Amino acid sequence: MHIPKDDTPQLQWCDKFKLGYEPMDETHEEFVEIVNTMLTCADEDLAEQLRLFACHAEAHFSQEWAWMQSTDFPSMDCHVSEHDAVMQSVKEVQALLANGGSTDVVRRLAGALAEWFPAHADYLDAALSHWIVKCRHGGAPVVIRRNMAVID
Repeated sequence: MHIPKDDTPQLQWCDKFKLGYEPMDETHEEFVEIVNTMLTCADEDLAEQLRLFACHAEAHFSQEWAWMQSTDFPSMDCHVSEHDAVMQSVKEVQALLANGGSTDVVRRLAGALAEWFPAHADYLDAALSHWIVKCRHGGAPVVIRRNMAVID
């Protein structure tokens, strides 16, 4: 079993990641779970977790692309280019691992994804969620978040 170091990035699902469009929130929860598994699983399981992540990311990003297309989302180019960059990194890491590379490269990818996701979700995905709900229902999404710290 891999024991994460104290400075290993962590990514845990919590209500702060909810954006108010349930299909997106469900997909994001799965994303977080897979990335967290990549950060914490045994080295011998990393190749399979990377494969699972690649399959998830392909479906996840295709799903968001379809939503953007069907609603004429105005910021589609920026959003899609971030997804493309993630997929390019995943393919490069898969190739390195297939050619005998160290599992450390998979952990570094997982750490980078753990750092990337919160900002991507807060800005690009939140805008997409808001846009979809506005187009489909005529208003902003309602998000109920539990267990959030209150700052005075």
